[in-house]
Amino acid sequence: MGIVSGLVLYAVIWSLTFLIALPIRVQTQGDLDDVVPGTHAGAPEHHHLRKKALWTTVVAAVIWAMAATVILSEWISVDDVESWFRAGAWSGRGTDG
Repeated sequence: MGIVSGLVLYAVIWSLTFLIALPIRVQTQGDLDDVVPGTHAGAPEHHHLRKKALWTTVVAAVIWAMAATVILSEWISVDDVESWFRAGAWSGRGTDG
């Protein structure tokens, strides 16, 4: 895995982790009974984005380190992945005809 591949993998893991973290601990205007006229009651009042971005960075780094270890150590190779997804392997039919 090259440097660019590692950075792209980290960016994908970070963005997916951030999307998972976004709805955690959100306090909406409806929850606080302070709905601003013209806005939806589900609009966030306190979203804690700085804390979520920090925690996302830490969690994504741990997940990335595990993925990079598996990729660089070749515990799972491309041939292994190809054999898992070979035609007929998921159809419930045997490959012997």
